[in-house]
Amino acid sequence: VSKKEKFLSFLFYERHPPRMPHVFAEHNESPEEKQFRKVFQQLAGDDMEVSPTELKDILNKIVAKHCDLKTDGFSIESCRSMVAVMDGDSSGKLGFHEFKILWNNIKKWQGIYKKYDADRSGTISVYELSGALKAAGFQFDDNLYQLIVRRYSDESGNMDFDNYIAFMVRLDAMCRAFQTLDKDRDGTIQINIQEWLQLTMYS
Repeated sequence: VSKKEKFLSFLFYERHPPRMPHVFAEHNESPEEKQFRKVFQQLAGDDMEVSPTELKDILNKIVAKHCDLKTDGFSIESCRSMVAVMDGDSSGKLGFHEFKILWNNIKKWQGIYKKYDADRSGTISVYELSGALKAAGFQFDDNLYQLIVRRYSDESGNMDFDNYIAFMVRLDAMCRAFQTLDKDRDGTIQINIQEWLQLTMYS
């Protein structure tokens, strides 16, 4: 198998486990998964997939119920980005398993957000963000940390909930992409411009 074929395999299949046949998947689900599937069916509609617009509506309805999370609301652009990095089969929408992975991650990261919002401002400050990222399993040097703050925080260095989630989804996806391509685990990869664009354009 060529390097390019391995790379394309990552893009379309290895981001998330391959989907099981629908009947087989439902038959082997736990009671908790069956309940989640019922909720997903209500959220996704007849096509059983969540589009960026549907994801935007779902997330904004949820955060509206949490007065302790400061947010301007999830934008359609941030939801397109989240769908793109979670969209293992490049359908432009999230199927059940893709949405479940995203949902579980959002719940986990929401818990970290609340825990490290020490002053209960509803946002994560530049001082609180470092601890939150370490709790999520990420650690960076100062230069990259400052770039993250400039990209996702406001002028005061505060990151609200929607920007935090959009950042965490992208960060997690890019780290998984690197780990998949770093076959010998030496911390480096080598890709050409075409491969780089394929990896980063739809994210």
